[in-house]
Amino acid sequence: MENLYEKHCKACQMGAPLVSDEEANDLLLKVPGWRRGFHEGVEKLTREFHFVEFKDSFAFTYKIAKLSERENHHPSILTEWGKVTVYWWTHKINGLHVNDFIMAAKTDMIAKLSAPS
Repeated sequence: MENLYEKHCKACQMGAPLVSDEEANDLLLKVPGWRRGFHEGVEKLTREFHFVEFKDSFAFTYKIAKLSERENHHPSILTEWGKVTVYWWTHKINGLHVNDFIMAAKTDMIAKLSAPS
């Protein structure tokens, strides 16, 4: 069986494996606060992050954009006053890959580091 690193490396290739329901449920336990669900007809991971000021929402969005460029894996991000909604999924396979859960965990780390002390 492939290890997590090998699955991560193959994420953005056509034919990369979708996670099974069992794998997705296990991985979801590692990223509390994220939900699996269908959005625009595709299964995605979704989470809302809340902020007091719009500038904080925008700064968080920018940090996610920088992460996305570095990882070459891009979410859909809705930035609003008071919140940012992030959707992770793998475009080329039109669904969830293990890499989406990794990116959700990295998003959580950015949120944690962005929170006021």
